[in-house]
Amino acid sequence: MRVLSVLAPLAFLATALPAYAGSIAIEGRGEVRAAPDMATINSGVTTQGATAREALDANTEAMSELIAALKQSGIEARDIQTSGFSVNPNYVYSDARDELGYTLPPRINGYQVSNSVTVVVRDLEDLGAILDKSVTVGANTVNGVSFSVADPADLLNEARKAAFADARGKAELYADVAGVGLGELESISERQDFSGPQPYPMYARAELAQSAAVPVEAGELTFAISVNVTWDLDNTND
Repeated sequence: MRVLSVLAPLAFLATALPAYAGSIAIEGRGEVRAAPDMATINSGVTTQGATAREALDANTEAMSELIAALKQSGIEARDIQTSGFSVNPNYVYSDARDELGYTLPPRINGYQVSNSVTVVVRDLEDLGAILDKSVTVGANTVNGVSFSVADPADLLNEARKAAFADARGKAELYADVAGVGLGELESISERQDFSGPQPYPMYARAELAQSAAVPVEAGELTFAISVNVTWDLDNTND
């Protein structure tokens, strides 16, 4: 009798508890496309000289002209930042060998100085003209152009909404097929993805100095959010 009196309350408790069917974790993705409104370019000057001093003097003069031209084109000082500087010897290698048959070490045949700046262009209509003017005044390296949106907050929020809606739609579909309902929301985590026109190299030569403004196509950027959402599942609606 004592055993039965213990089992009876347990049986009553089991029937009183809601039926629980586990949980479901779903990934959702939302994307928003938008035209960029700014660009970043990396341009500079590489010069040669018989000595490091000679190469540096030539480089300093050319870079000063480049920076002045950028500012004259409407680029603010805050949007011009030195991003690279190097002084390197130019080596000449020879197949000649010494009396013991060893290859002779390379000899220095002048020096090379490179200086570059990263420039933010906030008016894309000026981008082609700025690229052309940079080459005109002496820039002989343009290492890349990348596009972006100055303030993507609203775009990312729209992508978040779409990502959650995508995850919930999938979760409801699976729950319906499984014959259960979505319960309480357990967790949400997100991952930001970005894709769009990638930086591309542009190599400048002095003979391009008199060319027309460089044609530029900004295209569109994709702002994407991926979310992982977990819900409880239950079958209390059955």
